[in-house]
Amino acid sequence: MTEPVFAPWDDPNEKPLIEFKNVTKRFGDFTAIDDLTLDIYEREFFALLGPSGCGKTTMMRMLAGFETITEGTILLSGKNIARVPPNRRAVNMMFQSYALFPHLTVWDNIAFGLKREKLPKDQIEARVQEMLKLTRLEKFSKRKPHQISGGQRQRVALARSLAKAPKLLLLDEPLGALDKKLRQDTQFELMDIQEKTGTTFVIVTHDQEEAMTVASRVAVMDEGRLIQVATPAGIYEMPNTVYVADFIGDVNIIEGHGTKTGDGYDVTFAEGQPALHAKTDAQLGEAARCYLAIRPEKVTISAERPDGAVNVVQGTIHDIAYLGNLSTYHVELPTGQILKAQAANTRRLSRRSFTWEDKVWLSWTDTAAVVLER
Repeated sequence: MTEPVFAPWDDPNEKPLIEFKNVTKRFGDFTAIDDLTLDIYEREFFALLGPSGCGKTTMMRMLAGFETITEGTILLSGKNIARVPPNRRAVNMMFQSYALFPHLTVWDNIAFGLKREKLPKDQIEARVQEMLKLTRLEKFSKRKPHQISGGQRQRVALARSLAKAPKLLLLDEPLGALDKKLRQDTQFELMDIQEKTGTTFVIVTHDQEEAMTVASRVAVMDEGRLIQVATPAGIYEMPNTVYVADFIGDVNIIEGHGTKTGDGYDVTFAEGQPALHAKTDAQLGEAARCYLAIRPEKVTISAERPDGAVNVVQGTIHDIAYLGNLSTYHVELPTGQILKAQAANTRRLSRRSFTWEDKVWLSWTDTAAVVLER
């Protein structure tokens, strides 16, 4: 039997754990969050993604109780949390700096919140052991923070945040201080821990790869608004605007004029260039100015004109980015526009078929491009 797909947001009977209802947050004249409505479900690993200053940290701070709401409501398990002080919310926040106590051991750092709640000693002992095991820190329990690595400190902060079994854990750029390799390992650890504990995680990040790796759903934000909320695959394959397409991964954007045809649009984009065809259910406005978003891996590069391809343009290789397993070819069209195509490097460098200044053909299918109105 296959496991049911985890998608509570598609089930009308599921009640959200967190509900933002028309939430606005102003600092003086500046609107940080603008009439935002969003549901987050239990056991989700939810990512808030966007450039610096887009409002993602403000949203998190309102959830934690460090910022008050100007307008609107935030519900946690159906209850309005506006008047609930931070220490009374079933929410814990893990800061980017980890904020560990330098003079306390790993064990005491994890036990800190439990001791403050005056729990019985044996309960504290059992819970700390459980957290040490979960984060694979048993060997380090007697060490102080300065005696362990950055990745281990990150796990101590995580263990301390989870020790009080919050319903919701907020993670503010939690992997920002780690190097790339350690970041990637830690992302998988975080996912594993989140799944084992069943705690709802909300992560703030400006790293698209991180959001796409860890999250069940991603909210792409800009200037205090949600631009799109969807699964990582949905955001990558079906962005709803040029902003989202461009923000996530590598993309070619072709601006043109769309004319409705049977199954989609024919898009003219430059004098002397063939019209491009894209299948879509999208309905463009009257003016029919539109954008085609095409991922480089969906563009085929060839030395000869491909037979029977729906969309074909010719250009000259202007640049080659060698990424080990892949090469990205930057191809300049006669119009001066650059399109990127990606090809897997199955051969050694000396045997590659294309090099700088080569004339090449780029082609893609009628379903490769997403047609966007803005």
